Amino acid sequence: MKRNVTYDSLRDFLREIEALGELRVIRGASWQEEIGALTDVLQHDEKAPAVIFDEVPGYPKGFRVLVNAFGGKRQNIILGFPPDLTKVQLSDNFLGEYREAKASRLPFEFVEDGPVFENRLTGDAVDVLKFPTPLWHPGDGGRYIGTGSFNVSRDPEDGWINVGTYRVMIHDRNSVGFYISPGKHGRIHRDKFAERGEPMPVAMVLGCDPLTFLMACSAIPSGVCEYDIAGAYRGRPMKVVKGPVTGLPFPADAEIVLEGFVQPGNARAEGPFGEWTGFYGSPGDDAPVLDVKAIYHRDNPILVGAPPQVPPGESSRSRAILRSAIIKEDLQKAGVPDVTGVWAHEAGGSRMLLGISIKQRYPGHSRQAGHVAAQCAGGAYAGKYIIVTDEDVDVSDLGELIGAMALRSDPATAIDIINKAWSTALDPSIPPSKKKEKDFTNSRAIIDACRPYHWKDQYPKICLPDPEAVKRVKEKFGKFLA
Repeated sequence: MKRNVTYDSLRDFLREIEALGELRVIRGASWQEEIGALTDVLQHDEKAPAVIFDEVPGYPKGFRVLVNAFGGKRQNIILGFPPDLTKVQLSDNFLGEYREAKASRLPFEFVEDGPVFENRLTGDAVDVLKFPTPLWHPGDGGRYIGTGSFNVSRDPEDGWINVGTYRVMIHDRNSVGFYISPGKHGRIHRDKFAERGEPMPVAMVLGCDPLTFLMACSAIPSGVCEYDIAGAYRGRPMKVVKGPVTGLPFPADAEIVLEGFVQPGNARAEGPFGEWTGFYGSPGDDAPVLDVKAIYHRDNPILVGAPPQVPPGESSRSRAILRSAIIKEDLQKAGVPDVTGVWAHEAGGSRMLLGISIKQRYPGHSRQAGHVAAQCAGGAYAGKYIIVTDEDVDVSDLGELIGAMALRSDPATAIDIINKAWSTALDPSIPPSKKKEKDFTNSRAIIDACRPYHWKDQYPKICLPDPEAVKRVKEKFGKFLA
């Protein structure tokens, strides 16, 4: 199915989902507690609407916060597909279109001006606190203005532009801190500037269209700019402006942008923050500080919030769609044949529990699929459990996947363990002693829940009705089951 992305800006998208009946406005919710608590409630219901918080006490009317953008039928709209596709159909259709976009990248285009420059704050006028940034979780170490955001940085050696999503905490009116896990592209750029003893220019985009945000969250190869993938996927180049302070490109129709520099050695305590694992991460460790030199924002700006919550939530839903497709592609590119399904489960934060189904073709096929998935580009970071099973299992259905694991695997023979795999300080199962030594590695369990290849033809038959019979009785008697 061919994609058709019909919106360009965040405001275009909001008009579309309002027409779909999936946008609500809540007035008068406080930033101190109510917005965060309501966001948690919304995110844990996959059919809940997107919500704009307006008239936040203490802030001007029109300074708004958008939450829960990815969910319901609108997640299909974000990726350019009809609203009636299931999540698996959406992921599978996205995969083919994403491949095409990566193969036919459209370089971003500079324009002279854009709505982002409707308001420019420099010098003493710089004030990050003018936006109604919520306290997302009660135990957070500060107000995180950057959750549904991305950072723009440049490689100091070859000029490559990276667009990546990293959390951003307010320190005061003109400085923010941001944590980036080791190995991420933005961290590599930052380390290179530090090694050269040079300030790192950064532009932080705090509100943008959801497609560009999702590309910023995705595992795009090193050296490739996420703007170019987003442009190719949309079918038209990203329109960007050149930051007056840093020269970095950011979307001409962005809602809010911070520009500034990270000076080598300038770090302050950042965190803790309720992370995608559902636990607080990085309890007050020092993190680099961006000295904010300029703020740009549209009239009546919209701050986009996508705070991580205890899975499953919005971030795990969106990443499940994208990461499942990307890992499936990685398996196919690695030469693993007949991969019939991949799902990065929302309950595992879309990273720590991965289901794979295959049509077995040879001895060792299932172990090959599991080991490749554990270490491929899409699955290597912060994975934990990989369950491989047969093609008759819907691996996106958590009940079916766990049922296959429980019934088709023998614990003593079905589990392979990989040690010292790439993980993150946010993994709550890594003990404090390892974290103190900066050893952010974990193990992976590859669980072979396939019928054993060498006697699969003798495996007990499953007691389910014929699929065609199920189809016939549903057509005939389905009205009585609704």
